[in-house]
Amino acid sequence: QVQLVESGGGLVQTGGSLRLSCAASGSFFSINAMAWYRQAPEKQRELVARVTSGGSANYPDSVKGRFTISRDNAKNAVYLQMNSLKPEDTAVYYCYVEVSRYSGSVLRVYNHWGQGTQVTVSS
Repeated sequence: QVQLVESGGGLVQTGGSLRLSCAASGSFFSINAMAWYRQAPEKQRELVARVTSGGSANYPDSVKGRFTISRDNAKNAVYLQMNSLKPEDTAVYYCYVEVSRYSGSVLRVYNHWGQGTQVTVSS
């Protein structure tokens, strides 16, 4: 199985910055895509940033230019640098990883979620 440990959430004022970290451990052949999602109260979970195994990143317009996702393949870690934070960025942020793992002789893809970390931006 795969364990994801997140850190870095907290309370920050509008315009401030936070850096989220997520480290994966466990048994897997490789890590494919890594991503961050968020879920605000009474809203659906939404993608914040995604990075492929090759390092290509994509963002929704709501965070483009303010958030940067990066990964350290040697540490099986993914990071989210969040700058110019706004009150509407307040949410629980979840780490997501897609791993490949052998099931018998077949290499299968599995998705895993972190436990979530609270980010609160005060106005």
